[in-house]
Amino acid sequence: MAGLRLGPLLRYVDGAGDAATVWVEADRPCTAEVRCEDGTGGAGGSSRTFQIAGHHYALVIVTGLRPGSETAYEVLLDGHRAWPLEDSRFPPSTIRTPAGPDEEVRVSFGSCRWAAPAHGGKDPVGPDALNTLARGLAAAPPSARPDVLLLLGDQVYADETSKATRRWLATRRDLREAPGAGVADYTEYTRLYDESWLDPEVRWLLSTVPSCMIFDDHDVIDDWNTSASWVADMRATPWWRERILSGLMSYWVYQHLGNLSPAELAKDELYAAVRAASDGTDLLREFASLADNEPARVHWSYRRDFGRVRLLMVDTRAARVLEEDKRAMLDDAEERWVRDQALEDPASYDHLLIGTSLPWLLPPLIHEAEGWNAALCRGERGARWARFGENLRRKADLEHWAAFPESFDRLADMIAEAGSGPDAPATVCVLSGDVHHAYVAEARWRGEEGGPAAQVVQLTCSPVHNSIPASIRLGFRFGWSGTGRRIGRLLARHGRMREPRLGWRRTSGPWFGNQLMTLTMRGRSAALRLDQARAKKGGGTGLVTVLERDLTRPGRTGG
Repeated sequence: MAGLRLGPLLRYVDGAGDAATVWVEADRPCTAEVRCEDGTGGAGGSSRTFQIAGHHYALVIVTGLRPGSETAYEVLLDGHRAWPLEDSRFPPSTIRTPAGPDEEVRVSFGSCRWAAPAHGGKDPVGPDALNTLARGLAAAPPSARPDVLLLLGDQVYADETSKATRRWLATRRDLREAPGAGVADYTEYTRLYDESWLDPEVRWLLSTVPSCMIFDDHDVIDDWNTSASWVADMRATPWWRERILSGLMSYWVYQHLGNLSPAELAKDELYAAVRAASDGTDLLREFASLADNEPARVHWSYRRDFGRVRLLMVDTRAARVLEEDKRAMLDDAEERWVRDQALEDPASYDHLLIGTSLPWLLPPLIHEAEGWNAALCRGERGARWARFGENLRRKADLEHWAAFPESFDRLADMIAEAGSGPDAPATVCVLSGDVHHAYVAEARWRGEEGGPAAQVVQLTCSPVHNSIPASIRLGFRFGWSGTGRRIGRLLARHGRMREPRLGWRRTSGPWFGNQLMTLTMRGRSAALRLDQARAKKGGGTGLVTVLERDLTRPGRTGG
């Protein structure tokens, strides 16, 4: 009898309220079925599993759902119920569909989740915000659940494994040999997803709250695609090819497929080929090789519409152009796609969310330092400074939007255009993670009467479950200070940099801890909440709200 190895994950829920997708991994080939307990007998779907590297997966398209409904579902494998688990202590997994485009939309987001310890004990990086959210929602009415969960990168850490995973890796190979305690192949990647998504609370949460995901560097390796010379060095490393191919293959299976709508899946030639093959491993490996060698031919970004809220989830890792004389965060095709999606039928949305794992607006000192470093690396101050700049770029992780100045400006121009005109949205929110703290920054355009009509904000929230050294905490705080700004201007002058087209100010934060942000949007209003996971007296953890703000009104500078 087939068993459920991982999942189910509720991924896509259609804006029209009549379809969804559910991802599962089984322990052998089988037919996976999702059956909804809606009283009509018509809602559900089934799919035969496909095989990658000895693992068996299915993405089930569920049809026949009713708009505005909350429908419990079960998963069957070859006709036998595999979910919910027999001993489950959680409420039923449900699919909640929107009643119409004018409904309130609640979006929770964060990034950087290092897997929780497998067997209790003291958590080395503090309470897990996702795990804590799940426990709270399990005890709350279904109406408390967010409409979608955005996971903005570093869903797994291929280069920073837990003690339990290192013990498991040591049963497969000698960890004294490269890549050491980092994962080496596809099978080892599956271990990371098991460790992360088999956590009982998180497993239930992902089964009942739709999710959208995008990768960041640790899904492959720290500083992935920092520069052309970095890529050259890694490609000369014997173990790298297997790591990058396995990372892209596993991302496609575990994360990317669930980001797509049923219509997009129906047009995906690779998905069709993998499902038709008795074993899709070679097909997927060939695709991963193409994605690594010719990234402009592979598109990872995607769009989702939630009523009158539009989400553009943007790939800021694999879509980079790394030649020093034409560095760009996004290649030409990717940049055109983002612009086209943002400007298409602006009257159809009230809020534009741009999901990018890396923050667009950083503390001013860090922004100027990254631009200065980019100028050095392209030779603005000569070959010696260029070598120094490349070394510094790698050591200090200087690779955010500010490290791609032309891309930073073009994103600003696109946001200004999308946020202007008679059909301008109320807000344009750039949602990011990566930097292991949370803050809110508001943008103001220079030299233009009033700038865009929309309120433009950078919302940064990480980690979900990780830590940050005290020295880096001090550095981020200092980066917002007046002295930090003045030092930044000195660096900008040394790098012969022009002044940015806009200014910005921090209006809330920074906060350090394991945390999640939630945006609640109804009509043209948008409210922000930041919750941190903290230990309770007497045991257990809970979410503590540390910020509540109306985003449609200018904020105050926070500390």
